[in-house]
Amino acid sequence: MYRVFKFGGASVKDAEGVRNLKKILDIYQNEKLIVVISAMGKMTNQLEKVLDAWYYQPDALTINFEMVKNFHLDIAKQLENRQGEITSVLLPILDKLFAILSGNHSNHYDKDYDDIVSFGEYLSTQLISTYLNLNGYENKFACAIHLIKTDDSFREGKVNWEETEKAIQDFIAQYANKTIITQGFIGGTLTGEITTLGREGSDFSAAIFANCLNAGSVTIWKDVPGLLNADPKFYPDAVKLDEISYQEAIELAYYGATVIHPKTIKPLQNKNIPLFVKSFMTPCNDGSRIADVEPLEKIPSYIFKTEQILLSIFPKDFSFIAADNLTKIFSYISKNKLKINLMQNSAVSFTICMDNKPNRFANLLKDLQEEFNVKYNMNKKLITIRHYTPEAIAQVIGEQRVILEQKSRSTVQVVL
Repeated sequence: MYRVFKFGGASVKDAEGVRNLKKILDIYQNEKLIVVISAMGKMTNQLEKVLDAWYYQPDALTINFEMVKNFHLDIAKQLENRQGEITSVLLPILDKLFAILSGNHSNHYDKDYDDIVSFGEYLSTQLISTYLNLNGYENKFACAIHLIKTDDSFREGKVNWEETEKAIQDFIAQYANKTIITQGFIGGTLTGEITTLGREGSDFSAAIFANCLNAGSVTIWKDVPGLLNADPKFYPDAVKLDEISYQEAIELAYYGATVIHPKTIKPLQNKNIPLFVKSFMTPCNDGSRIADVEPLEKIPSYIFKTEQILLSIFPKDFSFIAADNLTKIFSYISKNKLKINLMQNSAVSFTICMDNKPNRFANLLKDLQEEFNVKYNMNKKLITIRHYTPEAIAQVIGEQRVILEQKSRSTVQVVL
């Protein structure tokens, strides 16, 4: 039975990180492994800069591309035992990226995004697969474009599960005795076009492989000791959650917890596959486990979202907010690919809180203002507390002014 490992960008951000990945794999050398790897470090962000330079700032394109190139070649040189073997694998990939950027973009931004940004995962996995083979850890490189099959919803590819399962199982059957090294985040259409699964989609990739192979477990290797009840950047008293249920993980992901990607849990829950979150710095420690369990103690969990927009929508004729109004509002939100983090309605208004996605929000505003009056506030903070207590609420709010508050039996959300 396979186990699926996923290594994020922080775990392979430099040459030492790549060496540490091999040490972890060596611990599990008798296991059958699928290893899903993200782009190295902050390379996804850098490739987004490359894309934007290609579209909007041609004068900045060369310098941004050189940063991508030099970053990977520097790591390759630090890892090579023999002259240029990893470099020789990376150079044709970098040449291909440069050739694309030397032409004209397609004016289909999301499609070009997937074509360009996917190079981050392709470069990292080729580098790591080659390094492992050169250092005695035999593996088979697999291209996720040919394995995870999606529709053509670029940047948010929707998985064709039947075709994906067939492709993955057929590939694995050919290399049953080898560790597989593949990419997170990316997939491909049935006609061979590259797609991505949404930012931070590598966790979802790991869950897809696990589901299709009925894997024994998935382990996500992070720079934290496990699943924490809050982001330590916002809440210094964060503690590790040793074990939580699938349902709780889905709730936390829905409200914006960043350790687990929102789409990751369901494919695992469907097959009752446990998910472990462990530290790549202390791989022998227990970490956290997400499974079909119900812990006795419910510890408050805190989710902090900054740069929020609080948007209130009013019918121009002062009529009630009725079903037809809400249908139009939700259709505009869906059209502009925005996610509601909180919503609340009164008789004559509908208020939502969402992430600030400048271009998408500008388009949403334009759509809404044709039929509604709109008011909005920028740069707000949204705090969600699962399993809240009065003390937990008071501790995180302090003296800050509450603009909106919403409570259910288990969750409280406040906009500050």
